[in-house]
Amino acid sequence: MVKSKKFLSALLSVCMCSTLLLSSCGGNSPGSGDTAQGKDGVSGKVTYLTLNQEDRDYVTKLTPDFNKKFPDVKIEVVTAPYDQFDQKLQTMIAGNTPPDVTSHFGQAGFMEYYNKGMLLDLTPMMEADKYDPVAVGIPKEIADIYKIENKYYGLPLNTYVSVLAYNQDLFDRANIPYPTADYEDKSWTWDKMLEYAKKLTVNSDNMEAATYGLEWFWAEPDMRPLYFGAKVYSDDTWTNGGNPSEVYFNSPEVINVYQKLSDLVFKDRVSPTDSIVQGLGGQSGESFTSGKIAMKPAGAWILSGTNELPFKVGIAAIPNAGNDKIRDVLYVDPLFILKGSKNPMAAYEWIKFNLEPEIQEKMIDLSGGNPPSNMKAFEKYCSFFPNIDPKDLKMVYDGGIKYGTESYNHLVNNYSQIWTIVKNETDPCLLTGKSTAADVAPAVQEKVTKLLKDMNSK
Repeated sequence: MVKSKKFLSALLSVCMCSTLLLSSCGGNSPGSGDTAQGKDGVSGKVTYLTLNQEDRDYVTKLTPDFNKKFPDVKIEVVTAPYDQFDQKLQTMIAGNTPPDVTSHFGQAGFMEYYNKGMLLDLTPMMEADKYDPVAVGIPKEIADIYKIENKYYGLPLNTYVSVLAYNQDLFDRANIPYPTADYEDKSWTWDKMLEYAKKLTVNSDNMEAATYGLEWFWAEPDMRPLYFGAKVYSDDTWTNGGNPSEVYFNSPEVINVYQKLSDLVFKDRVSPTDSIVQGLGGQSGESFTSGKIAMKPAGAWILSGTNELPFKVGIAAIPNAGNDKIRDVLYVDPLFILKGSKNPMAAYEWIKFNLEPEIQEKMIDLSGGNPPSNMKAFEKYCSFFPNIDPKDLKMVYDGGIKYGTESYNHLVNNYSQIWTIVKNETDPCLLTGKSTAADVAPAVQEKVTKLLKDMNSK
């Protein structure tokens, strides 16, 4: 998940993913095409499709290091904006020039790619050279996210946990103790955070004087109930290819969650309205940088640029809100090889290269703070943010992985269509306050159920 993903998601054209990759890639197998695996090693061209953001297009600066090992491989980096990424990928496939390596850098996710038969099974190549991602330094629970029936279809490049970023200056001004980074601290609860948020909020028509204790536009709309222990998808979703047989948007538990989040803005008034959030975000799109937000949960990409902010930033654990097993959303970006790759062996070597500890360390510097998946590079990541206590960052990452689950947009099939319905129908409750959660829930339930029925009948 990219550092600006949450704020750019609303810009996505909703029709894009419904037609994504209908002309799925061909079935080239490792060693086919024009790959040469001779005495001089792997050769050929590898096309890598990524985002045209500073935190992603750094890879061009890594290719010289790769070519020291593989001088006969040419790495071609192709980029696209986030809101055009899925369309770019579709166009490349339709033109019979699919990228060799990419990730789910757009709205479509791993499960959609997998179900469309787009992804090459990496396991034969990994077994041939005895490559074990866990031995390399990637935690097993992270490496296994993109493993289905003991077959690897992606290897993690970046692991973003969610963090609760907070403005230390605002806490100091209100004489409130900093929230803990320890997920095992039982005193750090939703109610305690809300208590802090009320003390940190200054409601005023004068934006110069106003401050907000909390901004909770966190995670995708359909994931937010899970944090409170309410589920929106049936359990079989996670065992049958990301296809839920039932949804529960109209359950009392889910309705209660959406109303609770709406109340933060329109009743408790500790959180800014969406229009204020957009205004505070300015050109960067990140409201937290305004200095007006005391606490904000977000993917760890929110840490990028904190070294340059005019106030001190701390990070804390996401507080406990009633779900003892899951409190954190993970955004793990893997690297895939598409089945249409003409150089799968060279593509495989490019992926492994990007996961090496020393290359992950270079990535941290060149990207402006992208988190590694290889924990052997994690010390470097902790030291990249001099204003954040490395011990806190380590605790937040350990707890985030322990209590985390991967973002639904990576695991639910045809997610973009579901997301569009959920967002459009819940916006009047969550963003404008013109409707209650009980008002909007039946329409969400009906429309998502119909969508799933239509998809399952095809």
